[in-house]
Amino acid sequence: MASLDVKGDLHGYLQGARETLVWKLEGLDEYDVRRPLTPTGTNLLGLVKHSASTELGYFGEVFGRPHGLSFPWLDAGGEPNADMWATADERREDIVDRYRRAWEVADATIEELPLGAPGRVPWWGDDEVTLHHVLVHVTAETQRHAGHADIVRELVDGAAGLLRELDNLPARDAAWWAEHHDRLESSARRFRG
Repeated sequence: MASLDVKGDLHGYLQGARETLVWKLEGLDEYDVRRPLTPTGTNLLGLVKHSASTELGYFGEVFGRPHGLSFPWLDAGGEPNADMWATADERREDIVDRYRRAWEVADATIEELPLGAPGRVPWWGDDEVTLHHVLVHVTAETQRHAGHADIVRELVDGAAGLLRELDNLPARDAAWWAEHHDRLESSARRFRG
């Protein structure tokens, strides 16, 4: 029987979600990676920017691991929600680079500490956590944002899929998907008030 590698499994799922977030930006112009497609402003580049901040906080600050990285949108007095969108002077390449650098901080923490390593989350009221708890939490959050990115990307140009190498969708042509969409809409309309 193969031995379990809980840390490796979680880390693998986290990495898959990270790669998906970055992949969802590919092939799009600056407008499409920045434009808000939900009433709350969800946009592709903002999801990446937010995820960079998340990893840096949880795998750096929570475990007292200094990193020396500058994330201006996290500075005291910063605009609320500044991590969820890119300003006109923030370049896509810089945001993606910061995200990859946050991965390095996170990966070092994951690799160097045992799953039972203690940490404290100041924004949770200074709750005590373990690396295991944080790894599960950040993996779930990043997977959630990868799902957001999948939907937002589909709204932009119709591209959809779970991973670059595995879209996880039935192999159908555009006509089939259009008919499928219309059939679901017709069914849903029966329940319209």
